[in-house]
Amino acid sequence: MTPWRIDSETAPLTDVLVCPPEHYAWQAVNSVAQRTLSAGTRQPETADFMAQYGALTQALSDNGVRVHELPGREPHLPYQTYTRDSSQVTPWGPVITQCYRRQRRGEYAAVIEFYRDTGGGLWRYSTAGTLEGGDIHIIRPGLLLLGYSGERTDEAGARQFAGWFEDAGWEVRLQPFPNHFLHLDVLFCMVADGLAVGCVDVLDDDLLEWLDARGIRLIPVTYKEVMQLCCNALALGNERVISAAHAQRVNAALRAEGLQVHEVPLDLFTAGGGGVHCMTMPLARELSGRA
Repeated sequence: MTPWRIDSETAPLTDVLVCPPEHYAWQAVNSVAQRTLSAGTRQPETADFMAQYGALTQALSDNGVRVHELPGREPHLPYQTYTRDSSQVTPWGPVITQCYRRQRRGEYAAVIEFYRDTGGGLWRYSTAGTLEGGDIHIIRPGLLLLGYSGERTDEAGARQFAGWFEDAGWEVRLQPFPNHFLHLDVLFCMVADGLAVGCVDVLDDDLLEWLDARGIRLIPVTYKEVMQLCCNALALGNERVISAAHAQRVNAALRAEGLQVHEVPLDLFTAGGGGVHCMTMPLARELSGRA
């Protein structure tokens, strides 16, 4: 059996998959990066990206998380550092997803190699439409929220993945949203049991009602904060979270909820369209045994 399994977004995190940004560079493949580049912002040096990546991996290690780095990194895959998108670990093992952008399609090879070499292999492959991990939210055992914009994840890809969970008796909600926001984790992220951050002005009212009915409270974030990836956080479990250092108002709101917030400078990555949630694929969290 594979050692890599999760059944929630908020249980204590023990292992995570990341990718050093050796070849990372901003590319005009999403609305955030397009805005950064159109403003004439200078492309940072690799050493600058590596410094922020190092701060992230140090924060993970300091919180007892075992950090695994993706093998087989290739120069023509600059966005490979966003490991959230190219696979998704489930209660039954890892799934290889189906990236939408041609700049990212080759990422599958290194991910398959990692899961093969770390034992247990894979559970499923996404084969219908497109599917990226930033749209997948395993809220808690038995409850899955899955976004689709028609691009990064389309309805066919979402429905195939949802069907595997529904077959196991899970409640699943498929949620459309505008592709301007890249992935659902730009608009919504779980930060602790029963607590999320979300852009209430953009998320559909019926989704907000659905979350409320299932005991999920939301810390509101603004559109401006969303476009700075301030909503993109990583729950570590046990009331701990990693968040971007520039998300000051959101971080204060998290602390007001009693969470321990570990701030990491990530503005060079968020300017390219991805934050800490995007840069981390949880490989293992403590399991409830109820999946």
